[in-house]
Amino acid sequence: MSETGALLARLESTVLSYGARRAVVALSGGVDSSVVTAVAARALGAGRVLAVTAVSPSYPAGELDTAQEVAALLKVRHHTITTGEVDREAYARNDRLRCYHCKVELYTSLSRIASAYGGPDAAVLSGANADDATDLRPGLLAGRQRGVRDPLLERGVNKERVRSLARSLALPVAEKPAMACLSSRVAFGVRISPDLLERIDRAEGEVRRLGFDLVRVRHFGDVATIEVDPREVGVLTSHPDLPALLARLRSMGWGEVRVDPQGYRQGSINATLTAAPAT
Repeated sequence: MSETGALLARLESTVLSYGARRAVVALSGGVDSSVVTAVAARALGAGRVLAVTAVSPSYPAGELDTAQEVAALLKVRHHTITTGEVDREAYARNDRLRCYHCKVELYTSLSRIASAYGGPDAAVLSGANADDATDLRPGLLAGRQRGVRDPLLERGVNKERVRSLARSLALPVAEKPAMACLSSRVAFGVRISPDLLERIDRAEGEVRRLGFDLVRVRHFGDVATIEVDPREVGVLTSHPDLPALLARLRSMGWGEVRVDPQGYRQGSINATLTAAPAT
């Protein structure tokens, strides 16, 4: 058995060790949650897995299509719900616990669904991986408090290995760039609103139209920065359409828009915590 095959078998055993006959999986459409959905389907059977996608102003446009495609490929039931984390004051004020409040909203909803789906025989699974434990992820605490299981994290599987698993499972998201919630683009302490998140989503779409897959538009109030893959920063800064792109983004409401010379870094917005209100 290959190393990837052995890892897949261990993950299936991990899911079975939960003692649940059914699983509700938080499926965002990213590679991590897609692999967890596939593992659950292999371990329990596709007919015993319900994939749930939460849609809200913080969920990037187009991601739902990917989630639906993955669920159909794996032959698992797929359900969408609407979550209202952006309407929560504790979330909108955007302090260091923002992600916690988001996951409280999500996992409370998923726990209700799991109770109706299989009662005590249904586990709620999430796609957190080992790399997430090295970043600021208060949402992990919300999951632990509600009994959510993270098989990738529990097995120490990092992003690189997750992608290897996705390739071996022939998942269409194997090379898909990471896509965190839109609120992760907003500097801590800057209030979050649906209009702001929609503006960021549109701005990132404008950058992608120039041919870039990994894109973040970070919001710092009147200033926005564009992050792309570090290997492609030079491509963007020398792109003939860059001046027009910057003008379009300024017309959306930013006084200044610039390209981040370092490119994309996971959790780069965390540097703003020093200026954010303490919690």
